[in-house]
Amino acid sequence: MSNPFEAPDALYLVLVNAEGQYSLWPADVAVPAGWTTAHDVDSRSNCLGYVEAQWTDMRPNSLVQAERA
Repeated sequence: MSNPFEAPDALYLVLVNAEGQYSLWPADVAVPAGWTTAHDVDSRSNCLGYVEAQWTDMRPNSLVQAERA
């Protein structure tokens, strides 16, 4: 059995958590608690493109907020 998180021809979602961290997620695996869908079912390459365009600051949201205080 291949790893569903690395299948190049599978369909994926892009998830995001409260810290603003993104994850590529297999479309046929349940979304875990604490994560929401940021980009609907799409190809792996399109999902990766979405993540690259959106996740421009790798710092967790809590760290960004602490630095502003």
